[in-house]
Amino acid sequence: MNHYVDELAAAVSAWRDRGWPDPGVALVSGSGLATDLALPRVARVRLQELLPWEVHAVVGHPLEVEVLAPAGAAPVVYFRGRLHCYQGYTAMQAVFPIRLAALLGAKVLLLTNAAGAVAERLLPGDLALITDHLNLSGLNPLTGSPPDAWGPRFPDMIGAYDERLRALLAAHAREIGLELSEGIYGGLAGPAYETPAEVRMMRTLGADLVGMSTVLEVIAARHMGVRCACISLAANAAAGMVAEPLDHEDVLAAGRAAAARLKMLFERVLVDPALAV
Repeated sequence: MNHYVDELAAAVSAWRDRGWPDPGVALVSGSGLATDLALPRVARVRLQELLPWEVHAVVGHPLEVEVLAPAGAAPVVYFRGRLHCYQGYTAMQAVFPIRLAALLGAKVLLLTNAAGAVAERLLPGDLALITDHLNLSGLNPLTGSPPDAWGPRFPDMIGAYDERLRALLAAHAREIGLELSEGIYGGLAGPAYETPAEVRMMRTLGADLVGMSTVLEVIAARHMGVRCACISLAANAAAGMVAEPLDHEDVLAAGRAAAARLKMLFERVLVDPALAV
């Protein structure tokens, strides 16, 4: 299994050769959720410039990287979009940006994603803090032999979604009148949407939302000692819950509608000195 150890070392060197600040925080945006944050920006480059293989984007993921330097707070590496295994990438390729951020010194990872609402209490447009996940993708970025220096062979995944980070996000959300629910995220490989039977299975297993990302990134981050938090947008009702067929355009439209709310939240959270403590 190729964990891209040499390539990651080269990317770290290239980052520092450009004189960019080492990030204390990494932020990843989900489908249709990339937004321009009103924070001081040091650089914006294509993700391709940091990766050792050719990349191709899926609609809703610009695959850009911004280096942000909020005054009085930790520098941020903002990944505008992500790589998915359904695009043909391995689990190790999909988490390359996360591992790069961790090797540069990031101690906090904030993620967003667009998901299908499995729980009936969640409606399209709702935002939910993820409290735990089910990795049903059949994939794991720790397969093989990642370097011992990165983390333990069998990392503990209790508290994978950090309680203090959730509390911080919830506190800032309350201050701006943004309602955040909570839920468990079920991660599948995709790219086909789930069948109604699979959605019933997810609900039986305890999932509140279902999507095609996030779980591998969180596993890789926790392995390397990075604290994680994630906000899911319930972009649509999951298969079988409504009569209409699922469509990626609907997901993107929901993302665009939610992006402004998340922009307000992250512009507050990322300047909070308590974030990276």
